[in-house]
Amino acid sequence: MTDSPRHVRLGLSENWRQFSLLILINAFVGGMVGLERTVVPLIGSEEFKIASTTIVVSFIVSFGVVKALANLVSGHFADVHGRKAMLVIGWLVGLPVPFMIGWGPSWGWIVAANALLGINQGFAWSMTVIMKVDLVGPKSRGLAVGLNEFAGYLSVGLTAFLTGYIAERYGLRPAPFYLGIGYAVLGLALSVLLVADTRHHVGLEAARHATAAEPARFWEIFRQTSFGDRNLFAASQAGLVNNLNDGMSWGILPLFFTTYGLSVERIGVLKAVYPAVWGVLQTATGPLSDRWGRKGLIVAGMWTQAGGLFLTAATRSFDWWLAASVLLGLGTAMVYPTLIASVSDASHPSWRARSLSVYRFWRDLGYALGALSAGVLTDAFGAPAAIAAVGALTFASGAVTAVAMTERRPQKPKDRPQ
Repeated sequence: MTDSPRHVRLGLSENWRQFSLLILINAFVGGMVGLERTVVPLIGSEEFKIASTTIVVSFIVSFGVVKALANLVSGHFADVHGRKAMLVIGWLVGLPVPFMIGWGPSWGWIVAANALLGINQGFAWSMTVIMKVDLVGPKSRGLAVGLNEFAGYLSVGLTAFLTGYIAERYGLRPAPFYLGIGYAVLGLALSVLLVADTRHHVGLEAARHATAAEPARFWEIFRQTSFGDRNLFAASQAGLVNNLNDGMSWGILPLFFTTYGLSVERIGVLKAVYPAVWGVLQTATGPLSDRWGRKGLIVAGMWTQAGGLFLTAATRSFDWWLAASVLLGLGTAMVYPTLIASVSDASHPSWRARSLSVYRFWRDLGYALGALSAGVLTDAFGAPAAIAAVGALTFASGAVTAVAMTERRPQKPKDRPQ
């Protein structure tokens, strides 16, 4: 790691311009996912007349698998080629997505578009997280991640609401996807013209670190993050199950709500509340994890999510589903930034980007596993049973975290994978 230029400093106030720019860019990244939360499952069932729930959620499977793999390589490429380069590539790959979904002539186009969206999210969202953690240094990781995820998931929620509103008035396609064209163009332009790389900030933090890092091979980091370190293992399995239940929610809940006669606009409200609560509350839960520690928030958050899923499966009215959506958002807000911060705590600055990439690989593989398993369970036993089964798995994941994770205060990372 080379020495950093003298003008480079760590901290939120010292880097607020770049930090704020990255928050705005991640809002556009989140909006690309929000395009799909309400409308795309309904396009499959209503426009393309797909009867099998498993086939309808296939677009989430393609998204989750490709995003997981993109996450896995993004940290390595970011260390080699720079954070900004990977951010720009992510946006270039994402440009065709709204056109393919809005005007694609077959379901295969939707599935292919979601593969591209997975690359876009794996590169662009990963870089906004990593760059913010680079900028602020070790003292405010929870706050940095909380603000990043706030911007992304608030945008997911607002876009899910807007697409439902637009679709109710102008149809499922193509009108809702004009938003995505704007997001992609603005995100790419800002990334190319205004974003500065953060590798020198990493160099400064590494130079100040209590222990020097020896070179670590990728597979050492993969093993350490996946199961070699108990805190990293606990975070990886919790992240996977968190996104497993989110993948189920994305694909199954719009179809479930439609069965009971909800309009597209009301489904859009329910699909917006969950990520909006999740997004807003991360501005509190991220910094709280810096002060209180990580473990308690993660365990409580997983169990709160489970409660929201059980309530969804057991009830049949909009008001109860709205309350359940709030619980899901609250629980995810407690978990999401805290998991990323806990992985950052346990990783040396020189291999943190790669460790975060491995964690995000497992986490986003949950999208595919959740959509696929929930689709199969729904076809076999019905949506309520599928939702309840995912709730039980989420509760069990919280219990695993309670047993496996040891509370570690920030700024005590290991020097290298063993």
